[in-house]
Amino acid sequence: MIAARWYVPMVVGALVMSTSDEAEAQKAKVNYSESEVKPYSLPDALVTEEGRSVTSAELWNRTRRPELMKIFASQVYGKTPTPPNPITPTYELISEDREALGGKAIRREVSIRFTDRPDGPHMDLLIFLPRSAAKDRPAPAFVGLNFAGNHAVSNDPGVRVSKAWMRDAPEGGVENHKATEASRGSKASRWAVERIVERGYALATAYYGDLDPDFDDGFQNGVQPLFYKAGQTKPEADEWGAIGAWAWGLSRALDYLETTPEVDAKKVAVMGHSRLGKTSLWAGAQDQRFALVISNNSGAGGAALSKRIFGETAAHLNTSFPHWFCTNFHQYSDHEEKLPVDQHELIALIAPRPVLVCSAEEDKWADPKGEFLAAKAAEPVYRLLGKDGLALDEWPKPAEDSLAKSTIGYRYRPGKHDVTASDWEAYMDFADAHLKK
Repeated sequence: MIAARWYVPMVVGALVMSTSDEAEAQKAKVNYSESEVKPYSLPDALVTEEGRSVTSAELWNRTRRPELMKIFASQVYGKTPTPPNPITPTYELISEDREALGGKAIRREVSIRFTDRPDGPHMDLLIFLPRSAAKDRPAPAFVGLNFAGNHAVSNDPGVRVSKAWMRDAPEGGVENHKATEASRGSKASRWAVERIVERGYALATAYYGDLDPDFDDGFQNGVQPLFYKAGQTKPEADEWGAIGAWAWGLSRALDYLETTPEVDAKKVAVMGHSRLGKTSLWAGAQDQRFALVISNNSGAGGAALSKRIFGETAAHLNTSFPHWFCTNFHQYSDHEEKLPVDQHELIALIAPRPVLVCSAEEDKWADPKGEFLAAKAAEPVYRLLGKDGLALDEWPKPAEDSLAKSTIGYRYRPGKHDVTASDWEAYMDFADAHLKK
């Protein structure tokens, strides 16, 4: 039984953003016109803080990459603190079905516990493995966090319904901040579980609320309290917010996959959509064990350039979701020109590993053009490290089959802010090109 303190918000009401709240936030001071984009300059990823040009992989790895990591950690996402007591996760197998999805897959549920307290914080990991996966034939894998609980990603009746706190969504089967049986499979369209398994990939996913419940409660109900020093009640100004905690959880999922013989842990792609796309980029930058990184419709604070001031901005992020980034990031609301970094440098931190940036035509809030421009601006770092860049010179027209498979990949499809079946086909085509060579 999970303690109420872990899952039940200490503060609800105004601090929990509803869909209408988010819609109102998007109406305020939003630029959706290219003619209103003012001139801006991007920091050079290949010039050190001392003004030295980076002309070798050795100088990038020794000096410039650590500089950029430190800036993003202290000024944007917050650094991951050192816990006062070492955290050694333990793993408990909750269930296994070797005939899942009509015999196509092996399904496992594993509880990853972060303390030795039975009522302490934990993350439940749901894994689907192709039936062909074995110790001598390990499968590459996708790992990502989900928004509605593991039971919502497929219609598999054997997956237990999450008991974690969730935003109310009666139409999605969530009432009084609790998931009900009616929410089973409610987000299955975003995960394409059967198709992923058919194409020879494993899938691992966990509910993001297990790590941080995604509302501004002063960081009392996520994993952050495990890292507080004596007398500390919230993260320091340069320490992580929710995105940092979610990224930390993705690395803990990868820790577990490294113990799973049916998974090739050296071929794991981390994928995220929207705020979790921001998370996947930060997770991929921090943890170089991720072999490939996918950002879907991640927008500001994700793949889109901050200094363009198009769609979502730092002010929107810090006003509507003050818990996502570190406190230091709040000083850049309406002052993106003062940011010492921009998102092309976040993408560059993933180099030389493949990264796929995905945009949607109707998702103006996420600034599709800004996402493309950031991917293109990361190119010099990839070329320095001996890789190709983005195999597109101009922002393409949207197309359902859109996919540039270069080491910096890009996809621009018609439609809205979502994850679709064709998106997953593109993710797997990209992974085939880079992980199955």
